[in-house]
Amino acid sequence: MGCFSCFDSSDDEKLNPVEESNGQKKKQLQPTVSNSLSGLPSGGEKLSSKSNGGSKRELLLPRDGLNQIAAHTFAFRELAAATMNFHPDTFLGEGGFGRVYKGRLDSTGQVVAVKQLDRNGLQGNREFLVEVLMLSLLHHPNLVNLIGYCADGDQRLLVYEFMPLGSLEDHLHDLPPDKEALDWNMRMKIAAGAAKGLEFLHDKANPPVIYRDFKSSNILLDEGFHPKLSDFGLAKLGPTGDKSHVSTRVMGTYGYCAPEYAMTGQLTVKSDVYSFGVVFLELITGRKAIDSEMPHGEQNLVAWARPLFNDRRKFIKLADPKLKGRFPTRALYQALAVASMCIQEQAATRPLIADVVTALSYLANQAYDPSKDESRRNRDERGGKLITRNDEGGGSGSKFDLEGSEKEDSPRETARILNRDINRERAVAEAKMWGESLREKRRLSEQGTSENNSTG
Repeated sequence: MGCFSCFDSSDDEKLNPVEESNGQKKKQLQPTVSNSLSGLPSGGEKLSSKSNGGSKRELLLPRDGLNQIAAHTFAFRELAAATMNFHPDTFLGEGGFGRVYKGRLDSTGQVVAVKQLDRNGLQGNREFLVEVLMLSLLHHPNLVNLIGYCADGDQRLLVYEFMPLGSLEDHLHDLPPDKEALDWNMRMKIAAGAAKGLEFLHDKANPPVIYRDFKSSNILLDEGFHPKLSDFGLAKLGPTGDKSHVSTRVMGTYGYCAPEYAMTGQLTVKSDVYSFGVVFLELITGRKAIDSEMPHGEQNLVAWARPLFNDRRKFIKLADPKLKGRFPTRALYQALAVASMCIQEQAATRPLIADVVTALSYLANQAYDPSKDESRRNRDERGGKLITRNDEGGGSGSKFDLEGSEKEDSPRETARILNRDINRERAVAEAKMWGESLREKRRLSEQGTSENNSTG
């Protein structure tokens, strides 16, 4: 599959694959970086890599090491100086790879994030190499930018652009009392941007790249809450040709892994779509994917949410209480429809990420202004209808019954649209028609209300 073993998509993860005898050229990862990739021969320097069982195996680097990779090479002393010898005051966080520190490069003055490999951690040299190669070859506004790396002796460090707002997880869970929760508009913006990052990996990279570790802690936020995917150590090249999946050992984070991948090790781009659905549910509900502090039956987010999808009267209960009701009800329904499609048990019934991007781009562009929302709706638990404030006071406000004229905007209909086998242009056109139809219905409803008031 690739010119380097860690990108191999064979049925088992061979770190030292035998060269193909036919000499057939491999597919390029991305047209814009074809020279970089095709110029990397196999063979060369070896790094020892510990497997889960603790035995050492050999990991092949390109013949010239990492010299042909576009990322800058740092000496360890440069990064030690940048982080004040990895002083505790510069510590940002810790993950499977190791610890992350904030630093400032003496050569340029640029503020960076420095990730140092934990030699006793769950991830090792293989994941380090995968991340360097992936982020050197893949560039997109919704992927974190790799500035460089360090491979001095047994030191393994990665240097990224610094993301000043931390991770999405930091803004969703365990918020301190003085920290304001993300509003609805920002949540939809973050979801749409993260989906675009996945879309680039699935549809633009050639062959496709399966991220394999999509979770809220791996979505970093730049200025303006612009989301970028990070931590590509578990990324895997997707299936090509007539193959439907890639078979690999199960890795990732509990609560985010697709069921078919967790049970069989068969990995597809739809596995990432499932993980995206879990994160999108986190954005909508404010709950963690797995939360042992919740009551029994509510600790697993997906297991808790699925039954609620079956009762339209309970949709409001899925909204994050920290939103304090400041969200458009119909957009909530549509967002829940997207999430419910993404977390389908069967991979084949999940939408492609391109269709998810289309739906979320529409939702993100429908800016919600609570101060101008004079008809903020409340749920009538008995009748399953949406009632405006005017209705509560006995006025003549409009009622919307989702089984009636507003059925086109229900989650069920949204899910049906997402599940169609349509091209991207068709989806965009339908999204526009969806919005125009809704505006026209509201206009006619308001006109009818005005006429009734004048005749009364």
